[in-house]
Amino acid sequence: MSSRKRFLALLTLSSLGTGALVACEKRPEPPAPVAPVEPARRAPPPLTHEQLTHFFRPLPPRKDAKPAPQDTEAQVALGRMLFFEARLSKNHDVSCNSCHGLGTYGVDNKALSDGHRGQKGTRNSPTVYNAAGHIAQFWDGRADTLEAQASGPILNPVEMAMPDEKRVVATLSSMPDYVSRFRAAFPGDKRPVTLANAARAIASFERGLVTPSRFDRFLEGDAAALTAQEQRGLQLFTVTGCTTCHNGPAVGGLSFQKLGLLEDYPGLTDAGRFDATKNEDDRGKFRVPTLRNVRKTGPYLHDGSVQDLPTMVRLMAKHQLARTLTDAEVDDLVAFLDSLTGELPPPERIAAPPLPPSTRTTPKPDPS
Repeated sequence: MSSRKRFLALLTLSSLGTGALVACEKRPEPPAPVAPVEPARRAPPPLTHEQLTHFFRPLPPRKDAKPAPQDTEAQVALGRMLFFEARLSKNHDVSCNSCHGLGTYGVDNKALSDGHRGQKGTRNSPTVYNAAGHIAQFWDGRADTLEAQASGPILNPVEMAMPDEKRVVATLSSMPDYVSRFRAAFPGDKRPVTLANAARAIASFERGLVTPSRFDRFLEGDAAALTAQEQRGLQLFTVTGCTTCHNGPAVGGLSFQKLGLLEDYPGLTDAGRFDATKNEDDRGKFRVPTLRNVRKTGPYLHDGSVQDLPTMVRLMAKHQLARTLTDAEVDDLVAFLDSLTGELPPPERIAAPPLPPSTRTTPKPDPS
């Protein structure tokens, strides 16, 4: 190849290389990858009536004219008298109704009730309404039945303070009307006037203390029984997880739960169910209270330390569910809870009945 041809070939290669280089330098950068756009989140569809009511059951119908199957009318009538009988206390000044006022939804609206000589216990008096369906009685569940619960306060030195069963029997036996009523209520017993039978009679009376409300009509299919806001509150109550503890006919009372389950509850010193079982796993656990009539039964918690319902709702959401509620959510939840306020039994069933007069042999009040 001649020198001229070699020069032209080199020039051509040089031009191609430069052009390729220039072309590479001017090529645009590939576009940055674009993150896929997430579809807008939609609120979950509202729960159906069947889903909402899955966790609850209506209260058993109130039998104002007929007692529960295991009870007789004579037992119920005697139990009503004993519920109001202050002579079952050492100083004749405290009755069951003193702390569990039947006209005030089964409570006295005090943080701690007044017992013998004004002494106060360490726990709030829970309502007796709808208590027959609870898993156990008292905050720590130490009484398995209404009967076991009814005799406890009579002998408790802080509450009614009777010194022993002998004193209870002597007091009741001193009044002929009570003797005849015990015989009618427990006809198969040779000695019907006993503390155990007194407790059985009181329990027979208490089994009739149920308070159906508009919520029961809703459970039975009447959607118009609750307002729109109350139904929003029920939706929130269910999807938030409140039904984990508050379920069943009484909307509670069926389990023991630790106070401060997900976030420690400040200042908790009461050992709760541990006092009854001595099982370390039960420390800080309490029987879940019923939410029936909760608007009427404050103050709240085992020690009555929370005065108002909205504050109680916020505290439960925080410590039991690790949830911070908005003001609107609290309003809706409280509206639903208000729908649980039921109808009290008629006055002829819960008013104080005439009681037998004392006799010369009736033990005198003892304020000591």
